Amino acid sequence: MVETNILRIPGPTPIHPRIERAMNTPIFGHRSQEMKDLMQSVKHGLKLSFGTENEVIILTSSGTSGLEATVVNATSPGDYVLVLVTGAFGNRFAQICEAYELNVHRIDVEWGQAVDPEQVKDYLSEHPHVKAVFATYCETSTGVLNRIDKIGEIIQDVSNETLFIVDGVSAVGGAKAEMDAWGVDLFVTGSQKAMMLPPGLSFVAVSERAWEVIEANNRPRFYLDFRKYRQSLADDATPFTPAVSLIIGLQEALMMFQEEGYEEVYNRHLRMKEMTRAAIRALGVSLLASDEDASPTVTSLVLDGVTSEELRSLLKKQFGLSLAGGPGQLKEKVVRIGHMGYCSPADVLQVISLLEIGLIQLGKDIDRGTGVAAAQDIYLK
Repeated sequence: MVETNILRIPGPTPIHPRIERAMNTPIFGHRSQEMKDLMQSVKHGLKLSFGTENEVIILTSSGTSGLEATVVNATSPGDYVLVLVTGAFGNRFAQICEAYELNVHRIDVEWGQAVDPEQVKDYLSEHPHVKAVFATYCETSTGVLNRIDKIGEIIQDVSNETLFIVDGVSAVGGAKAEMDAWGVDLFVTGSQKAMMLPPGLSFVAVSERAWEVIEANNRPRFYLDFRKYRQSLADDATPFTPAVSLIIGLQEALMMFQEEGYEEVYNRHLRMKEMTRAAIRALGVSLLASDEDASPTVTSLVLDGVTSEELRSLLKKQFGLSLAGGPGQLKEKVVRIGHMGYCSPADVLQVISLLEIGLIQLGKDIDRGTGVAAAQDIYLK
């Protein structure tokens, strides 16, 4: 009977023992001085994680709630918006916009590819009245990283009135984020991905330009009203009961980022991406995303002759290894490997070794150690 639990899905991700210990701290009142001190402590680290000088709102909710909150606060019914859809979560952003009665237009890209920034430029040039552009930084469903820096530059060049709203849920903390430099107005992430925490928190960084729109917006809202959070944040508090233990864990996670150094955090994720991709290629298995479009936090491989469910079930049963399936129409063909947050090159080598065994047992003609050796080569270089 396998008792191990090797969690290598694209979220939730494993929790570092330091963070677990921190979250076991006896809880204190959410209106206490201890809570004010805690909020004051995490504010700076969150700004570093997003690459911004602006304040970052903390919501006790999932990442999807953070995405919905951007729509609630920054748009009004009938607003003309553009959604860049490169996978399941880009499509979710479009669905949220539709639920709030926006005039939604889409640029749909083949799943496994990133959006071409020139498409955005052409669209905005022809439709200058677009209120907001919604994009996904890392499309978790495919392992694609979109060029948020280039898209932000284009939006700024074409229109000073168009907001740029970005889903960074599986990217922030694992991929470089430069909100201010890239011209992002609302930037969202969740606690359970590269931020190394359990599910339950979402974070939204808000630009001054976005605040002008939010303050003037007459759309009704209550729990997700960013104005309430901004007012409370000025007093190192939250308007409603926060997840105190998770924020204690957040303090520890941010401390760990700063100890490692953000550039090394990003380099570690790039190294793990390159190791994983080299190994998959060496095993003769296809990759969904190109090298140019690939995310540093999740890799999607495309199986042939073996279903995703067969491989994942075998690895779970024999080794306790959890990998993720593919989205939608890719469900039976794609396996997704998460390598973000509390994850190291040693973990990648373990996953590749077990993946080799699983593929061999399912009839794939593979020389044992081929994938591991390819990953080792990348690490040694």
